[in-house]
Amino acid sequence: MTNPAESLVDLLDLEQIEVNIFRGRSPQESLQRVFGGQVAGQALVAAGRTTDGDRPVHSLHAYFLRPGRPGVPIVYQVERVRDGRSFTTRRVTAVQQGRTIFNLTASFHKPEEGPFEHQLPPARELPDPESLPPVAEEIRKHLGALPEALERMARRQPFDIRYVDRLRWNPEEIDGADPRSAVWMRAVGPLGDDPLVHTCALTYASDMTLLDAVRIPVEPLWGQRNFDMASLDHAMWFHRPFRADEWFLYDQESPIAIGGRGLARGRIYDQRGNLLVSVVQEGLFRSL
Repeated sequence: MTNPAESLVDLLDLEQIEVNIFRGRSPQESLQRVFGGQVAGQALVAAGRTTDGDRPVHSLHAYFLRPGRPGVPIVYQVERVRDGRSFTTRRVTAVQQGRTIFNLTASFHKPEEGPFEHQLPPARELPDPESLPPVAEEIRKHLGALPEALERMARRQPFDIRYVDRLRWNPEEIDGADPRSAVWMRAVGPLGDDPLVHTCALTYASDMTLLDAVRIPVEPLWGQRNFDMASLDHAMWFHRPFRADEWFLYDQESPIAIGGRGLARGRIYDQRGNLLVSVVQEGLFRSL
């Protein structure tokens, strides 16, 4: 059986079918729509493949326009917006069966020394990731066994996810909970040494748990859902180099949910407390 981390690297390895045009696989899944992190990660790969490779991505801004269909390839069309002395800009359109499902603009910056540096540290002291149970283990402990669909997903999961705060399972535990969540994450196996692969893998991971913060005061994160949710847009700023196959902390919060939309923002740190990436996302929430 292929290691899930190897499968992720393979998923991000797009086929170039023409200048500025790439095709990505979309695995046949039981989900109703293609996972948004997959589309964002593949689009960023397409953008990066049209650069010289000497400028790491420093930001991306994306909109999820239509749900993608699992099992159907996605074509990524790249527009070379700008090639400047310090910055490179690319715009990517993801098309599936003739319909645009996703747009992304990515900016790449030539590394340079700044006149000063500062950052906010993590908001609290956090336990070591190795001291926390993997999320699948925590769910099995509560449920006795994972439902078959969740068991299949757990076996294919390319990231080890460990919640800093224990999962809540009933309305009494949810009552009064703040819209905050923190998880340790890392790829379940080596991802190689290409910095673009690590950036795109973390982009994939950034969509996995961020909207949890919106749901925490409302319903348990696992089990039967009362709300359907979908990502509307996604923005990331990359501050420092990193490896997505080493532990990183994803500290997440939701400052507001109103009108069927919830805003979530996250800060990604390494184990030394260095801020690596900042993320903001808005999601749509509707009652089932």
